[in-house]
Amino acid sequence: MNALEIGQKMVELVNQGRDGETEFVNAYYADNIVSIEGGGSDEMPARIEGIEAIRGKHEWWFTNNEVHGTAAEGPYVGNRDDQFVVRFVLDSTPAGGARGQMTEVGLFTTKNNKIIQEEYLYLAG
Repeated sequence: MNALEIGQKMVELVNQGRDGETEFVNAYYADNIVSIEGGGSDEMPARIEGIEAIRGKHEWWFTNNEVHGTAAEGPYVGNRDDQFVVRFVLDSTPAGGARGQMTEVGLFTTKNNKIIQEEYLYLAG
């Protein structure tokens, strides 16, 4: 399975909701995956490694946010056959906060039919 096909599967499953997202992580993330967020905190660092850390990050997100919806678009591909980008729009209410929407893109790198790195980028300016 190439990066384009993995990206297509990601978009399909993420758009199905939390269960689809979990299914995708379990099927397509490498055991030694690296995840890099645009920012971090003591509670959730910007860089984490390993499939269990990814599962923990997802659980943390759903525990600390009421998720009203997530939409994924793409994948976008270029000259590299091991990478793709997906655009996400998240509609959520953080615990103790106000409901809002956030847009981000994820750059995903694949190897041996698995995602080995995800890096999230945010619109600035």
